Amino acid sequence: MITNATSQSLSSVTDIRDIKPPIEISDGWTWLWQLLILLAIAAAAFLLWRWWKNRKLNIVLPPPVPAHIRAKQKLAEALKLITQPKPFVIAVSDTARTYLEERFNFHASERTTEEFLRELAGTKLLLPEQKESLGNFLASCDLVKFAKYEPGENELRGLHSSALRLVEETEPADSGTGVSPVSSGSNQNSNQKHTSGTPVPLQNRKP
Repeated sequence: MITNATSQSLSSVTDIRDIKPPIEISDGWTWLWQLLILLAIAAAAFLLWRWWKNRKLNIVLPPPVPAHIRAKQKLAEALKLITQPKPFVIAVSDTARTYLEERFNFHASERTTEEFLRELAGTKLLLPEQKESLGNFLASCDLVKFAKYEPGENELRGLHSSALRLVEETEPADSGTGVSPVSSGSNQNSNQKHTSGTPVPLQNRKP
């Protein structure tokens, strides 16, 4: 027969558990060092960010190449195609149209020659004689591009000279070699380049 004393002694034996390890209590210095490390990491990240931001601000981008300089460069490159009439004429005429669009912010890249000239005629971007000469120049180019006309090298060089002359006559005055175009009703000085020599059409074409 099990008495109460015996049952109590058995229950006390089963309640014995392992001793837990001591709990390590950090002192104040440990927390301080951890805080200082975090602050150092944050400061280093901030300084790195400031350095990178200043580095980006200090990068000087080269100024854009003016439209008249790009046009002259493209015309010079087009001379490599002088033995191929159609590719040459396409390069020269596209350069002239692109130059006018960029120089005067006149967007008509998707227009036909007739539409391009019609819209240009309603502006004061060029002198009347320049508009007429440009029309003759583009019409001559269209003969080569669409009518299968094959001009000789002299005629091709004449087209090239016409395109180059147009650029030189209408490039900005501060470029040192040209002046801005004026409307037909304004006064013109005798030393203005845009009054001398305009793009000329091909002569003696043989269809």
